[in-house]
Amino acid sequence: MRHPIIRLFVMLAVVITAGCGFHPRGTTQVPSELKTLIVSTGDPYGPLARTVRQQLRINNVTIVEDSKQNRTDIPTLRLGPELSGRDTASVFISGTTAEYQLVMTLTAQVLLPGKGLYPISTTVYRSFFDNPNAALAKDAEQDLITQEMRQRAAEQLVRKLLTVHAAQINSKETLPASTIPVPGQGSQEVPSSSATSLQ
Repeated sequence: MRHPIIRLFVMLAVVITAGCGFHPRGTTQVPSELKTLIVSTGDPYGPLARTVRQQLRINNVTIVEDSKQNRTDIPTLRLGPELSGRDTASVFISGTTAEYQLVMTLTAQVLLPGKGLYPISTTVYRSFFDNPNAALAKDAEQDLITQEMRQRAAEQLVRKLLTVHAAQINSKETLPASTIPVPGQGSQEVPSSSATSLQ
């Protein structure tokens, strides 16, 4: 008697989650016209290209290699550079930096054959405590944080493919180019106006 009731609840949960549009975390319903893509980048074997390709595969996007054919019948995702910077978030009472805010910006363009060029971008922020007494551990932690930020930015970039689909439905030829300032760009360190002092 107990097993049929449990089975009924499990089936009910499956039907409800399927009906409400539930998807596992990190996956996106990529539009059908973007289910097959050519990924173009200046560094095809770099960490950014590998992370974006991994996210596309997780979302069931077929990646077509375009080494020599220059295909014009498949949409192209052109990855821009990975821009990183940091702001001072807080300082010790001695005036040295205690905490940074790390910023990573990814830009890309989606070229839809015969329909237009759609720029997309995303920015990820993370805080990082600068411990001068543990230099090696600090470097390892910063590498892990950078890798995690790249992963999160790649997920968001894949989600932005939905905006390309929406713009195409609204018959817009291009999306407005986004101008996102990258803190720390042009200088090694830019003090933040919201910096606080730690004792």
